[in-house]
This record gives sequence, structure tokens and C-alpha cells, in this order.
Amino acid sequence: MAQETPKKPHFEVKYEKFILENGLEIVFHIDRSDPVVAVNLTAHVGSAREIKGRTGFAHMFEHLLFLESENLGKGGLDKLSAKIGGSGANGSTTRDRTNYLQTVPKDALEKMLWAEADKLGWFINTVTEAVLEKEKQVVKNEKRQSSDNAPYGHNWLVIDQNLYPQDHPYHWQVIGSLADLQAATLDDVKQFFKRWYVPNNVTLTVVGDFDPVQAKTWVEKYFSEIKSGNKITALKKRPIKLNETVKRYYEDNFANLPQITRTYPTVEQYHPDAYALNVLFEYLANGKSAPLYKVLVEDKKLVPDANMFHQASELAGQVYLIAKAYSDIDLDEVNKGIDEAFKQFETNGISEQDLQRILATQETKFYDQFSSVLGKGAQLAQYNIYTGDPGYAEKIIKAILSVTKQDVKRVYQQYIKNKNYVVTSFVPKGKVELAVKGSTKADVPEEQVIQGIEKQVDPNIVTTYAKTPSTFDRSKEPHYGGATEAMVPDIWRAQLDTIQILGIEVNEVPLVDVEIIINGGQLLEQMDKVGMTNILAQMLSSGTSNKTPEELENAIKQIGASIRIEANQEDISVRVNTLAKNYSQAMNLVKEILLEPRWDQKEFTLIKQQTLSQIRQQEASPRSVAENNFNELIYGENNIRAKNILGNKDSVAAISLEDLQTFYLKNISPNQTRVHVVGAIDKKAVLASLSELKANWPSTKVAIPSYDPPIEPKQSKVYFYDIPNAKQTVVNIGYLALAVTDKNYYPATIINYILGGGGFASQLTQGLREGKGYTYGINSRFSGTKDPGIFRIFSQVRSNVTLESAELIKEILENYGKTYSQQDLVTSKSFLIKSNARAFETANSKLGLLNNISKYDWPEDYVKQREKIVKNITIQTVKTLADKYLDPKQMIWFFVGDANTQLARMKALGFGEPILLNPASPQK
Repeated sequence: MAQETPKKPHFEVKYEKFILENGLEIVFHIDRSDPVVAVNLTAHVGSAREIKGRTGFAHMFEHLLFLESENLGKGGLDKLSAKIGGSGANGSTTRDRTNYLQTVPKDALEKMLWAEADKLGWFINTVTEAVLEKEKQVVKNEKRQSSDNAPYGHNWLVIDQNLYPQDHPYHWQVIGSLADLQAATLDDVKQFFKRWYVPNNVTLTVVGDFDPVQAKTWVEKYFSEIKSGNKITALKKRPIKLNETVKRYYEDNFANLPQITRTYPTVEQYHPDAYALNVLFEYLANGKSAPLYKVLVEDKKLVPDANMFHQASELAGQVYLIAKAYSDIDLDEVNKGIDEAFKQFETNGISEQDLQRILATQETKFYDQFSSVLGKGAQLAQYNIYTGDPGYAEKIIKAILSVTKQDVKRVYQQYIKNKNYVVTSFVPKGKVELAVKGSTKADVPEEQVIQGIEKQVDPNIVTTYAKTPSTFDRSKEPHYGGATEAMVPDIWRAQLDTIQILGIEVNEVPLVDVEIIINGGQLLEQMDKVGMTNILAQMLSSGTSNKTPEELENAIKQIGASIRIEANQEDISVRVNTLAKNYSQAMNLVKEILLEPRWDQKEFTLIKQQTLSQIRQQEASPRSVAENNFNELIYGENNIRAKNILGNKDSVAAISLEDLQTFYLKNISPNQTRVHVVGAIDKKAVLASLSELKANWPSTKVAIPSYDPPIEPKQSKVYFYDIPNAKQTVVNIGYLALAVTDKNYYPATIINYILGGGGFASQLTQGLREGKGYTYGINSRFSGTKDPGIFRIFSQVRSNVTLESAELIKEILENYGKTYSQQDLVTSKSFLIKSNARAFETANSKLGLLNNISKYDWPEDYVKQREKIVKNITIQTVKTLADKYLDPKQMIWFFVGDANTQLARMKALGFGEPILLNPASPQK
């Protein structure tokens, strides 16, 4: 076949860039599609700017900068965000940059610029010994949650320590080490801030609906008098070349299955070869036609799947090849299989058709990054920091679509074929024999969590300091810039027989999102065949009567689309994301998927095997163990809502292909179907595609069973599940509460905002994270549908403060109605009303709006009606509802952690003898 001429798309994000005298670079982009603005402050500092022995500082500042500044006061940006209806101030740290970003109603732009400037120029004096010590505990909890207390969590540490030499800026982890964090002094921290958090090392992006002339005046007012720092020299690119293949193993306390990871050094971001490498890795690993899938999954049946992903950073890059094997599989066999798959690629190469398929998918993913003002702001900042050109997107999309077959072959030869790599084997405890032969033990520092070892600090102690001078009074918070009203999108409706269709036409990016929801889901399953819906969803994705699984997948990707079928408790959903120009082709494939299943026995067997592997993995994950057992404690073992959507090993084994076909014929029906469409497509085109689907779809009468809700607990009980040596305890507290259709449901969510639904504005976060440093995060929520749903408080706390955390949660609940203040009500009302300005900005939020309307028969302006409820709620109503729905003496208190050190202590909570759910588990 003749090679196609590379596409030459024109994609431009128009912007204005200017630089203040102090070196601060500012990028504006106007987007008037919603009454919101995204503000992003990005400092060109990440873990790569740290030094050995003082790691984790950049990430530490990601935390500290939200807490307080001289003029915002305690609570800082988080407190302000709650008041102005922001999306929640957030941030992230990488090896190379740290950013702080959120979306706010457009009337709050001046407030945000004032606040961001305060963080940059009027912050560091507020960091005290007590504040630093408390935040160390928070960061260490984050590390435990993501690494120390999670399956395979130490894999990245082992890889980077062996891929990069000790003096390379990427040798250590972004989060740092526990030892370095604990050793950090206040002077260390202040010097780091003064070196890197200076205007000449920062980019500010403002994206959304605003007046650029006025915004420029505000930027100059609030930022211009911040002094420039010392000149910052760019770090040199430092790609890595390994002299030998390095093999390491680690016995993982939380892993039930062996996992192999190969890591090859590659190139830094925006390197000309990065785009061809991305295509190579996609082709090698992802999808049913990938060589790694063919060899490891289909032929040798060693793993349920294999994955490759590229991490190209500012100074260097690496690619990870990860395969989690089935139970007791020798990773040497997997390693040999990887080489075999590579040999296949060397022999066959990549076809032009496969290349175009991958490029189409990458084009869609590229545009997805620009579908919100927050996404645009983040991309503009990144391009500006790393290339000096905020409009670099146009160059990137051209580079993506210009990759050729020859490029892919060349980069394989240059970076992968016969090249050295780091290979890690993470195996279950006592299964070292499964590791790749010749591996030596990885050096992983294990934390000993000892009762009462941490310092007790009070970060709320008021301290005095000399205030940083300013030419005007910065303590006065700016006024709102006029009123911002929520803009409910224009919704069109249609009905095709029993199928209800709702749509919103949006033309910001050339994409369309479709959601087809078929009611029923897990609720239609039998107790002895739990997991049926999950397997059916996967089978529908595994080919059609006219296409093999591989052919179907390729047909979807060839047009740059994704079609995901998901099993949920109350429905099966088909989610489509496609380029607008390929909408009709995507919907033709959806029709084929829904109406002409393949029922491939080979795929069915493979899916069951993969599902059993997932269930096995969950058994070792503290969070999954907590989720599955808590649901059973709430609903009781005879309620389908208590069951894992995956099923269990016995129920999955019992499901036959004939069972699946019968379930499909009885329950996949247009008379239980709702369709939502958002994007660059009009009603006429949508109806044309759906009319064809409906015409060929036979209806069946589907009766969705109802289940009697369990009786509410009359008194609280404490349950514990033992995971020996756990560094954290997973906490779940709650009961079966309200249906979303209950008149008290929305008022209950209002009162929950200050309890645990409001992030940093909530008492639970302020108490357990900000006050004590017990946790990285804690939240509470009501979660009903048409049926009552669970009220749940969820957290993961340091193991040695399990009881103390529970006691503090109990105290907050007991006092909540009594201590709820007028200011709490003002904060809640302000957030809940003002946040509606950004309620429908993204495609996902628009789909959520359409789902609520179609599922609950709510009016299109239900958000406006909820505003009236918020405005009219009183303190007395809050207290009454709190007494009724937040009684700590009528809840299930469930903890998953180290029973040897924590179980006996839980009796002091006052709810009787704690019940151990797995008493046969081994004790230390």
C-alpha cells in the first residue's frame, strides 16, 4: 500500500504573553464558553533541583503553599477557595516543576491573583517549626499511602535508584525519603524557597472568560513588587546509557502476584525521537494486535495483560514495560516471552495501517488535553517553561502526525534492540524463586511504625514575625468582580420509541462524547453468578459476529476513537470518545458491538482468567479489602449491593458462556436505555445514527429487582480486618442513609460540606490532617441513587494513631450540630452557590448533568432549584439534620490494618469489644 502523505493539521491556542520586570512570565488565553477562569502558577522546580540528603523539598512546598500566607491568614488558599466556589486549590510536583492551579467563577479572578501573589511574595515567614513538623507527617502519610502500604509501591524507587547514578537529579523519588523529610530543618526549607520560588522562575497562566486589559492591571498590581531572585541556570539534558542490564528483586508485603518491570533509558520530552517512541510503545504493548499481548497473554497465557508507557521528562526519559503475572508464574518465563515478542516486531515491523491507527488515537488524546480551561492553562504553562513558546501545541500535533514507519523501526533499533535495561521482580513474601534469575535483593528502607514515636505539635500556635513590606495594604481582600451566574447549557431532547436521548452541542474542540446507559447492571445478577455484568461488559468489547476481537479493536482505533463498556451496580454503560469527523463510523461500531456479539469461547476463557487474577490482586490491597468488606457490613451478605462487581472466585468459575448469552438476551434492551451526547455534533446527526441502532434492536421486558434495605444499626460496632505489618490503617465509618430522591438528601449534602465534603474547609480535614498530621486525606459523603446509599467517612491513617484518629472523628461527629456556626453556614452557602458557575464546564460534567436529568426526571434547571434550598437553609435545620444523620453511636466502624498492634486498642473507642473479621490471619 502506498504511504499516505502526513497530515498537516492547523491547531492553534491563541495567547498573549508578557513579562514583568522581575522576570515573571504571564500567559493569557481567552475562552468565553463558560463563566469561569483557570489560574495556574507554575514554578520551574521539582525534585531535580534538590540535592542528595535533602530530597522531597519541592513536593513539601506543594503542600506548604496552601496553608497560610501573611495576608490570607490561616487556611490560606484552601479557605479562600471554599468561599469563592473554586474547584479546590490543587497542585502537583514532578521531577521538573511544581504547579498550583484551580478553576474559579470569573468574578473571583482578582481574588485569585491577589492570593497567588501572596503565596509567592508573602508566604515564607508563616512557616514555623510546628507547621513544618506537622506537614512532614502529612507528606509521610502520603508516601505510605502511595508506596509503603500499597502493592508494588516501591517499584519506582528501585527502578530509579538503579537506572540513574547517585549524582543524577532523577536518582531519588519526587516525594523524597522518610529520612530526608524528617531531617529537614526550617532553615533548609526557607533557603530552598528563596532560591527557587522567585518571579524569574515562575509562569502564571490565566485562561477563561475575563477582560485581559483589566487582568493585566491586576497582575502588575499584585506581582510586580515581588523581588526577582538570583539568576537561574537551566539544567543540562542528561540522558542515561546503561553499561549492563541490572536485575533486582523485592519481596512485597502487599503483593499476591509476581510482577516484572523492564525499564529502558530513552530521550527527554520534546526530543524529535519522542513521538516515534510513543508510537513504538503503543504498538508493542497496547491492544490485542500488540506483539506483547499476542505472546504473553494469548499464546503463553502467562499474564492477564502487559503495558508500556513512556515518561519523558526535562532532562532524560525512560520507558516502563510492566507485566503482572498470574499466581506462581516464574518471571523468567515472562522475561523470555518479552524477548520473543520483540523478535516478532523485528521480523514484521509495523504496517502503515497500524501506524495510522495509533496516530489517530494519539490525535484524539492530544485534543482531550485542551477540553477544559484548567487543561489549557496547564499545557500553556508547561510549553512556556520547557520551550519558551506557549503556542508549542501546534508543533506537537504536527510532530505526532508526521511519524513514519521508518521512524518507528529506527527508534526501536536505537533505544530498545539489544540494549541494556533495569529489570525488577516484585514477588509475594516467601516467593523469591519467582524472580528473574540472577536478580539481587533491592535496597528498600522499611519504616518501623512505633507507637508514640512522632513529635506532638500544634501548628495552630500563633507566632509573630516581621511582615514583608508592600506599597499598599495587601490584607484587604479584593471585591468580587460583579455577579457570576451559573450557565445551564442548552439541552436538546428526543425520544426514539422507549430510548430517551439528551444532547448538548459544544464546538470548542473537534470531539464528541457519547454515553449509552442500559439500566440494570449488577442488580440483575443472581447471588451464585455474581460478576456476570462485569464479564458481559468485557465480552461485548471482544469482537462482533463480523470482526475478531483484534479486528474490532483496530477498527475503533483506526478512527481515533475509544469505546469503553463498563459494568456498574445499576447499569451497563457504553462510553464513546471520538473525533467529530468520525462520529458516524464510531456509532456504526457501537451498533455492531451491542447488537452482534461474537461470543468467542477463547476470549471468554481469557476474561474469566483475567477476572480471577484481579480478584486475587484485590485480596492483597488494603484499600480493596476495606471497600469489599465494608459493603458487606453495611448491606448484609444476602444483598447484591454488598457484592464486589468482579464477583468472587466461586461465582466467576460458575458462569458459563451460555449463562452470559441468556443474561444478554434478557437484559440488554432498548426499553431500559438512555443516551447522552456532548460535543461538536448536531441533533440531526445524532438522531440519524441512533435511529439505525434502534431499528435493529429487539426489545425485551426487563424487571429490575428491588432489595429491602438493611435495618439501620441501633448501636455502633467496631470491626477490624488484619493485614500484618500494615504501615497505615484504612478507615471506613458509616451506615445506609438516604436515597438521592429523598427530600432530605440534598440538605444532608449541604450539612456534610463542613464535616468532610469541603476538602480543606471541612472539620475532618482540619482536625486529622491539618491539626494532627494523622492522614494525607479524609472525606465524608452521602452517596444515594433512587435507592438509599451509604453515608461514609473514609481515610487512611498512620498505623500507630488508629485509635486516636477514630476518637477524633467520634468527637467531631458528637459535637458537629452543637458547634456548627453561622460562619460555617456562610462558607457552605458561598461555595455551593458560586461553584455552580463551573458546574458544566467539561464534557464529563455535561454528561453528568444529562444523566441526572434522564435518571431522576429532574428539570433542566435543577441546579438553580438547589440554589434556593441552599439560600433558605438555616442553622436550626443543619442542627436537626446533623442529629438525625450524623450520629456516631449508630454507625459501622471498620478498620483494616495491623491487628497485632492496633486491634486491642480499639476497645477504648467505647463501642464494645472489636470484632476481628479474619481471625485465622497470621500474627507477627
